[in-house]
Amino acid sequence: VVGRSDIVGKPMGMLLLHAHSTVTVAHSKTRDLASCVAEADIVVAAIGRAKFLTGDMPWKNSSVVIDVGINRNEAGKLCGDVDFDAVAPKVAAITPVPGGVGPMTIAMLMVNTVRAALLRKNLLDEV
Repeated sequence: VVGRSDIVGKPMGMLLLHAHSTVTVAHSKTRDLASCVAEADIVVAAIGRAKFLTGDMPWKNSSVVIDVGINRNEAGKLCGDVDFDAVAPKVAAITPVPGGVGPMTIAMLMVNTVRAALLRKNLLDEV
């Protein structure tokens, strides 16, 4: 997990730990971030800096990259924390920005809102 925020980085690290993953939490000031990326099977980018993770890093060709970042580049266009065009050919899978995790986040927000309403009206038994 590249990012240590209370909103994404730390919760994602905990979710992965609960799924029995070995988790490394890195950030923008991590020394030798490239070696963390080189060892990772899954990279969750949530650092908050446009195209911070570059194609020059030693990506594993079997890695899955989940870009949670939402930034604007110099031209004002939406982009992620990962330089998609440079990294995509080097990894097994990568989520785009926009269109990657954003729609899933919205969908789950709607699911949780409906669940909360049903729970409040005692129309749903489970939590």
